[in-house]
Amino acid sequence: MASFVTDVLASSGKLEKEDLSSKISKMSRKVEDTKEEVCDMINKRYGDFLPSLQGSEELMVQVDEVSKEMDALKSCIENEVQQNIHVAVAEYAKLKQQLEKNTIIITMLGHLKEARVSVDLLKGWKTSQLPLLSALSSELTVQRENLIYHLGDEWKRLVIWRLPSSKGCVQCWFLLCCFCHSGQVLLKNMLKPLVIYASLSVRVSEQQGEGTFLSLQCLDESHEERSTPSQVYTKLLLVLKTLHSHLLDVSIGDKKLSTILGELIWEELSQCIIHDCLLYSIPTNSSQLEKYNTVIKETEEFEKSLKEMQYLQGDSTDLLKYARDVNCHFASKKCKDVIVAARKLMTSKMHNTVKITADSKLRLPKLPAPKSDVKVKQDITKEETTMENTKQLSAWSLCLPACRISESVQQLMELALNTLCEAVGSSTQCALQLFFTVRNIFQLFHDVVPTYHKENLLKFPHLAAIQHNNCMYLAHHLLTLGHHFRAHLPQPLSEGVATFVDMVPGFRKLGAQCFLAQLNVQRAELLERLSTAHNFCNLDDEDNYIAASKAVRQVIHQLKQLGTVWQDVLPVTIYCKAMGNLLNTAITEIIAKIMMLEDISSEDGEHLHTLCQTIIEEGPLVFIPLAEENKNKKYQEEVPLYVKKWGTFKELVIVLRANLQEIVDRWADGKGPLALEFSSSEVKNLIRALFQNTERRAVALTKIK
Repeated sequence: MASFVTDVLASSGKLEKEDLSSKISKMSRKVEDTKEEVCDMINKRYGDFLPSLQGSEELMVQVDEVSKEMDALKSCIENEVQQNIHVAVAEYAKLKQQLEKNTIIITMLGHLKEARVSVDLLKGWKTSQLPLLSALSSELTVQRENLIYHLGDEWKRLVIWRLPSSKGCVQCWFLLCCFCHSGQVLLKNMLKPLVIYASLSVRVSEQQGEGTFLSLQCLDESHEERSTPSQVYTKLLLVLKTLHSHLLDVSIGDKKLSTILGELIWEELSQCIIHDCLLYSIPTNSSQLEKYNTVIKETEEFEKSLKEMQYLQGDSTDLLKYARDVNCHFASKKCKDVIVAARKLMTSKMHNTVKITADSKLRLPKLPAPKSDVKVKQDITKEETTMENTKQLSAWSLCLPACRISESVQQLMELALNTLCEAVGSSTQCALQLFFTVRNIFQLFHDVVPTYHKENLLKFPHLAAIQHNNCMYLAHHLLTLGHHFRAHLPQPLSEGVATFVDMVPGFRKLGAQCFLAQLNVQRAELLERLSTAHNFCNLDDEDNYIAASKAVRQVIHQLKQLGTVWQDVLPVTIYCKAMGNLLNTAITEIIAKIMMLEDISSEDGEHLHTLCQTIIEEGPLVFIPLAEENKNKKYQEEVPLYVKKWGTFKELVIVLRANLQEIVDRWADGKGPLALEFSSSEVKNLIRALFQNTERRAVALTKIK
């Protein structure tokens, strides 16, 4: 339009050499600068009247100069364009409207400035409490707020944000015509998404007559992958450089707009970069720490660029400090990841097991010589060594007995080993964090597993046996784990702090308590089954005999089930002791019930003998600790070693079918096998219950003493 007017005026021969549009543009900029300064003056509190008055006078001079220039320009336009007004009427009306608007703004700013100065002057007088002064102050405040409101509307018109209409849309456009509408809007809708979502990219485009477009575009629908620090810095700099070149490279008083924007958004933006980008770029392996220097340099360059555009002032910020403190963050992140992984293993299912044999060794990576700077190799499948002394007492010294442990516990030990390997060659602070994280892993196991699996450990004997083995497995290796790494860790860990021996008793106690609790559950079930046998009395009654027989069969069945469940799971010694303890509980209860009987008929005695003989024949068969049947016979023959009352029970079975003379013979004046298992009073009670009161019984009783 301006060029059209120029052509018209040039053709008329009455246009001066200077371009009217250029003058108007310069005048508009002066108006805007003056407006900003006046607003700044209005918003400042006057501390000293004289400097404020001088500043106000200078502003008045500027306002007067701009007004004179406007009047001169208006006069020039009215005189120059009058003859050709029919050609340039549209352009003229637009320019005149803008000019009148600017004139009104300048006039309003002048009035506000004068009013502010006058009110401040009056406040210094002794008559400052007059109602008139209060009314003037209120009116000044109302007019100032009204001006700010209308300026805000104008601001919104000049800066257009085209935000997505739906949550699923990821593409946005921002039309930048004058100043940034709001730092928070920019932060929320453009800068933060660029940090968080790797799939977003920035595109800058120019459209004639409309302004500069900044658009966010989604390259990939997947939001799982995170951007690298380099990618984030590149995208952010593109946005901030565009804003700087088109909008923010303007001074307001002693500050640039870019500085003001930086003060508004930098703290929140830097925290977003730290938590949504740098945090995820921290290495997970100590061997990658050296490569992180690249990220530190990229962060330095990013802040340097921001300082050149005056978004940042002063020294390095929290962002750069965070990047430089990578060793500390690596240790913290590693510790957190280790604890999370450990907890996941502890809360996983326990029944997935692996076989541990006497030949199984705790595999450890070959460590460098003490005080060496050479870092340990992380792949534990290469150059492995074992925790085996060169001088051994025997092939089975300090070996863990064959058993089954949870696969998750084996993985937990491997996690602990890998973490300790990370500590070797690390800085002192990092090594301390990693070492005590390993201790925390085992402490977490001690506290979490019994609570998390409490119900199942009581409900399922199989899991109780596995948990017992898990605890004993950990206790076994904790004895020497610290010793293996101690010499390779920095001080003070190398001076004796690096040990796990103090945790061993706790794990042994935990495993024993868990298994003993399960044994108590099984004992209670055995006794409950035997309680249905009606105390083994009056077995000549068919119903009573059936109930007693059923109780005995249920006891044998329960023991066989346990023998099968614990087979190849518990160490053989523990297996035999546990099964022997439970079988001993059953026969002890049966012995006690029979010994309490006051009258045992011959038929009752025969029934009792039959039931007890069943236990004698089938009881040893529950001892099947090994999967290979032919290897279990040895343990079945050793039942008396594991069942304390086995000999007593066998003697009782013999007595139930013996005559008086046989009983006296087995007593043998207190030296026979019967005397080894029963007291004289117990034998006498049995004789009185089994035999009628006859002269022969009386003679036999006299021989039992």
